[in-house]
Order: sequence, then C-alpha cells, then structure tokens
Amino acid sequence: MTTMTTQTSTTDTPETASTETRSGILPPRIARATATAGGALSALSAFTAWTWTAAFPGDLTVYGYPGGLQWLVLVGGALTALLGLSSYGVKGLRWLTPAGGDAALKLAAYAVFATTWYTVIAISTQLGGLINLEPGGFVAALAALVALIGAQSLPYERPELLPADPEDSGWQQFKHDLGNRWAGFKAGFAADAPPPARKLPAYAEILIITGFLALGLAVFTYGITTEYDELFIGFLLTAGFGFAALAKAGLIARISVLTARHRNVTLTGAFAAAAAFPFTQSDDQYATIGVNILIFATVALGLNIVVGLAGLLDLGYVAFLGVGAYAAAMVSGSPSSPFDIHLPFWGAILVGAAASMVFGVLIGAPTLRLRGDYLAIVTLGFGEIFRIAVLNLDGTSGPDITNGSNGISSIPNLNILGFDFGAEHSIGGFTIGRFANYFFLMLLVTLIVVVVFRRSADSRIGRAWIAIREDETAALAMGINGFRVKLIAFALGAALAGLAGTVQAHVTYTVTPEQYQFAHVVPPNSAFLLAAVVLGGMGTISGPLVGGALLFLIPAKLQFLSDLQLLAFGLALVLLMRFRPEGLIPNRRRQLEFHENEEAPATLAKAGA
Repeated sequence: MTTMTTQTSTTDTPETASTETRSGILPPRIARATATAGGALSALSAFTAWTWTAAFPGDLTVYGYPGGLQWLVLVGGALTALLGLSSYGVKGLRWLTPAGGDAALKLAAYAVFATTWYTVIAISTQLGGLINLEPGGFVAALAALVALIGAQSLPYERPELLPADPEDSGWQQFKHDLGNRWAGFKAGFAADAPPPARKLPAYAEILIITGFLALGLAVFTYGITTEYDELFIGFLLTAGFGFAALAKAGLIARISVLTARHRNVTLTGAFAAAAAFPFTQSDDQYATIGVNILIFATVALGLNIVVGLAGLLDLGYVAFLGVGAYAAAMVSGSPSSPFDIHLPFWGAILVGAAASMVFGVLIGAPTLRLRGDYLAIVTLGFGEIFRIAVLNLDGTSGPDITNGSNGISSIPNLNILGFDFGAEHSIGGFTIGRFANYFFLMLLVTLIVVVVFRRSADSRIGRAWIAIREDETAALAMGINGFRVKLIAFALGAALAGLAGTVQAHVTYTVTPEQYQFAHVVPPNSAFLLAAVVLGGMGTISGPLVGGALLFLIPAKLQFLSDLQLLAFGLALVLLMRFRPEGLIPNRRRQLEFHENEEAPATLAKAGA
C-alpha cells in the first residue's frame, strides 16, 4: 500500500506542473498595482505638452487640455485604470469585469501602449527626431510602458504543453516550440465566461441598452470625423484593443444577453441612434461617407441571405446592385437615358428591385443546380459579363442603351411629396444638407431590408435555407425542394440589392460600369461585399452592417496607402480567418462549430439556432 501511494503522488506531479500558474517579472500584487498606476499616469500625461511645435497635427503643445491623439491616450489610460481598480474588487466598479479583469487589463494596457508609442514615433519621424518631444511626451511613453509591463506580469494558468519528439528535425522542433509559445501567449489572455447577471427591471435594462447605443454612436461619429491619417490610425488602435478588452471583461456578453431579451427595443434604438448621426455634423462633408456606408452595408446584408443563410457562394453580387442602379437611372428622367421616362421614386425603386430580381432568377435558374466552387465561378462570370455588357452598349459595339463608359449621368435629385432631396432643409434648428437627406432615405431602405431579413430567417423558408447550408444532401432527403429554396434566396437577395442600387443612382448622380467590378480599392465591389459578410459574421443581422461600415470607412480614411490598400486588405482577411473565423459578431451556432474544443452552453438561443 505504501508503494502504491508513492507511485500515485509521483505520477500526478508532472500534470500539476504542466498547468501551473505563471507570472511575469513582477510579483502579482505589484504587477496589478503597476498596471493600474501606469494607466492612471498615462491618462494624466494627456494633459501635458508632448511637443513644442504645432506642426504635428492635433496641436499637442497645450498644458491642461488634451488635443488630437492625446484624447485617445486619455481614454485608454482611464480604461486601464478602471479595469485595474475593478480587478481589486473596488465597490461600484466590480460590474466592469464580470468575467475577470486580468485579460481585459492586459488588452487595455496594449491599447494605451500602442496609441502612445505610435504618437511618439510619429512625432519623432515627422518633426525630425526625439529632440522635438517635450517632457510630457517622455512621461507618457514611460507610463504606457510601465502599464504594459505590469499587465504582462499578471499571473495566468499555463496550458499543458507537449514536449517535442527528439527524433524530429530541427525545423520541426522549432515549429513545435513556436506553437507552444503561442499557446502560452494566448493563455495569458484567456477569460472565463461571465456568470449570469441578476435580472433587472425592464426599464433598467432598456436604459443600459440605450447607453450602449449612445456610446456606439459617439465612437462611430468620432471615427468618421477624424480629420487626419494619424488620428484615424490611433483611433483604430484604441478602439480595437478597447473593444477586445471589454469583450474579455464580459461586458459585451452581458450586453448581448440584454439585446437578445429586448430585440425590438434594440432594433428601434439602433435606427434612432443612426438617425441622430446627421444632427451631430455641422456640414454635409461626413454625411457623404455615412450614406455610402449605409448603401454598402445594406447590400452586404442582402448578400448575407445568399451566403450566410442559404450557403451559396456568390462572387458577382455587385452586378445586382448595378442592375438596380441602371434600371432606376433609365426611368428617373436622366437626359442620358435612352427612354424618355420620369417615374416617381416609388416607381423607380420598384423598377430597380424588379429588374434585379428578374436577373437573379434568369441567372439562378440554370446555375443553382451547381454547388460550391462551380457556382462561385458561374456567379463571378455573371458579374464580369454585366460590367462588360453595359460597357459595350454604347451605340458602337452594340445598341445605345447604357452610354458605354460614360454611363448614365445627370440623374435628377428625388422629390417626394414636395420634399427636394437636393436642397438644404432646416429641422429643429439643424441644417440638413443633400447627403443627409439621402442618408435618412437610405436608412429607411436599410430598415426594410433588416425587417425582410429577420422575418425571412425566422420563417419556414429561412429554416429550409439553413438546412440547405448545413447539409444539402440531408435536406433533400428530408423533402426540401433544394432548387426552389435556393432560387428564392437568390431572387430575394438580388431584389434587396436592387433597392439599394436605386438610391445609389440618385446619390452619385451618375452610374458607370467601373463602379461594379469584382475587386477594387474602392467599395462597393463583390470582393469587399463578401468580405463584409465574413468579417461581420455570416447569418446575423448586425454582423454585415458592422462589417460593411468598417470595410467602407477604413479604405476611405486610409487613402494615403494608395496601391497598398489591397495588400493591407488581403493581410487583414488572412489574420481574421486565422484568429476569428466566425467574424466579429458571430452566429452562436457557427461560433461553436469553429471552437468545438470549448464547452458548449447549456442552452442555445433562438437567434443562435
């Protein structure tokens, strides 16, 4: 018996060592205090001067008032300090970290470090060296570094690592060691699922949702109104790491539970917040980006029916946007149109949607019996055929219908019930310009598309789409008419794209073939539309809307990259597929499919199913 006891204790020792708690160069208590103090000091450093000259954008020369990138450092530092205090269990702040504070504290420290050091490096590069930094700049850099060192020293559970095979080659052992190091690095950011929150009164939960939507509106407005490249890059760093920190803290999961519980309130509040955007602007400059984001995101949501629900890979979807735009332009009174027709808006939008739907049926009927890559190749061919066809219908290579490369121009502004969309209007003391008018109209179209998507996904036909997506052979065996179901998805997705194309034609004044390519640095195009669906999260409503907003806003703000934009876009997609293949706002079922090694939830929400 004594021998058996000795052998058991000897055998258990290596397993205990393989999952031991690890920490960095500082003891845990000192590490937590260092990270918290570093975040607070970073926030205070934003009130000092970082450079002596106003030549750097944002005017970082003022004491007592942050400017430009300093506001982002202030936000990052404050978030780091608050998460640090919450991890101590300070009364009144414990709600910030329901899933634990260590992983969130690390990501917040990365946010303040990345933004601060990016600013310091940008100042030194543009102005000609570190000599152009004021003491406040050095203090900010040191404080951010202290916060990062403290956060990285927080303890974490090291995962069980397998030793390399001694018979492996040097390269194989290197890859194995690299994989172990990466697993250990990821373990430092692991966080538990937050426990269920106590039930609050309905009005309190609605107030929380309202505050969250107001915060989202503020972040979006700040991002879209950044005036120079350095500020937008800093915004991306702070917003990206900050969102990840809030997600690791468990706040995003808590908000998701509330929004799922009050879906109608969330939908209404989201559109009310979007409608408030034009009132935050003093002119029409950024409303232009706003209305184009809505067009792009709405088309992406229509594509989500085809790709996300039905599982059909469509690489020529932008052509349906073009069909709707050209059809509406031809019947809206343009002098470049071959038809002397000027229909009211409701007639033009019906013509655009109907034309796109007809093309969807004509293309889908002979091709939807194909699957996978073969269907993708056919749809890619359709997209290119459409662009080449409208390019050649110029009276030389073919009949004069689309005016060739010049497109259909001088599309008149809409006038609905006496409301001229091309003129400025005063609403409640706010001046609403042309693009803001079209922003409200496109918001209404987006609402229609969201309602159609939601009702379709929850219907019998929506469940049939999901069955086809998961396993078409099994769905056919269960009696689902696969061809009819897929054709309905194709036609409905095409019609929704045609709705957005009708508004796009009036917003841009001109429709040309170059606007509807498969891939280009300027969205919308088929590649960016598909990427928006994948980036946001296939099969969800908010996913493509968020993905479309990001994929339109980021290229619009990073135009200084010029030809490198597609390279950056491709690299971002590779990283996304590697680290978060389910998208930013994933469908719960797809998230479980991509992370099968994680414990499944006890219950699966209706939206996730």
